[in-house]
Amino acid sequence: MSKEHKGLIELGGETLSLEALISRFKSQENELKQLKQKDSARKNRQDSDECLKPFQAELIRLQQHLEDQNKRMIILFEGRDAAGKGGTIRRVTRYMNEKHYRIVALGKPTEEQRTQWYYQKYISQFPRGGEIVLFDRSWYNRAMVERVFGFCDEYEYENFMGGVAGFEHDLVRNGTILLKLYFSVTKEEQARRFERRRTDPLRQWKLSEVDLQAQDRWDEFTDVKYEMLKRTSTIECPWTIVRANDKSKARINAIKVILNSVHYGDRDNELDYVLDPKIVISGARELELMEAQKIKSGTFTA
Repeated sequence: MSKEHKGLIELGGETLSLEALISRFKSQENELKQLKQKDSARKNRQDSDECLKPFQAELIRLQQHLEDQNKRMIILFEGRDAAGKGGTIRRVTRYMNEKHYRIVALGKPTEEQRTQWYYQKYISQFPRGGEIVLFDRSWYNRAMVERVFGFCDEYEYENFMGGVAGFEHDLVRNGTILLKLYFSVTKEEQARRFERRRTDPLRQWKLSEVDLQAQDRWDEFTDVKYEMLKRTSTIECPWTIVRANDKSKARINAIKVILNSVHYGDRDNELDYVLDPKIVISGARELELMEAQKIKSGTFTA
C-alpha cells in the first residue's frame, strides 16, 4: 500500500501526515500575513515621515532664528514609558544643524551628584545662546519615577514640588524659551508596546526593569501625574499634553507645538500649523478631564 493510502504525503523529500501538512500550510500562511502587516506598517511609517518633512524644514528655520537672535531653548519630553518620546525627538532633530542642538538623556545620579543641589546636573546641560536642548526626561523624574519607586524621600519630593515653579520662572525671566511636553498613552497601548519590545530583538534593549513594573504601577503613575500637572503647570511654564496612541499624529502635532512657540522669519504660511484638539490639549484641560473621570469612576485612568 502506498504512503498516500496510509494518509501520508511525500513533500520535498519529507513524509508528512495530512494533519502535519495542513499545520505547515497554516504556519506559512500566518508568516506571510505577518510579513504583509510589517510591510504595510513600514510603508505607513514612510508615508508619515514624508508628511513631516515640510515641518522639519520649518524647524531648521526656527533653529536658524534662535542662532541669529542668540536665544536659548529647552524642550522637556516627559510621559509614561513607551509613550513615544524618543521617536518624536528623533523626528524633531533629524534634519537640524547638529552644531546647534543637543539631546540630553541623563542616567541615574552618581554618588557625587547625590550630594549636590538636585538641579545641578541638569543646569550643567543647559543651552548656550543659539542652541536647543531636548531633555528625554528631565528634572521631573523627581515628580514621577522617583516618587513612584521611592527613589526620593517625602522631604525631597515636597522640596522639589514647592520650588520647581520658581526655578522655571527664573529660566523664562532670563530669556530661555521653555516647553514642557507630556506624552500620554492608554494602559492598553503601553502594554502592546511593551510586548513588542519584549519580542522584537531590535527593541529589547529598550525594556528596562522600571518598564516591567510600569503596568502594575499604572494607578500610582496616574496619581503622581495628576499632582505634577496640578502643582507645576503655571501661566509662565504650562504643560502641553500630547495624546500619543497614534505615533504619527503625536509626532507631527508635537512639532507644530514647537514651531508655534517661537515667532521667526521666513515662515512657510502655506503649511497648516493648527493643532489637532484630539491630540494636543493644555495641562489645565487634562486636569479637568482627570478630575471628571475620578468623580465618575472613583479612580483616574489617564
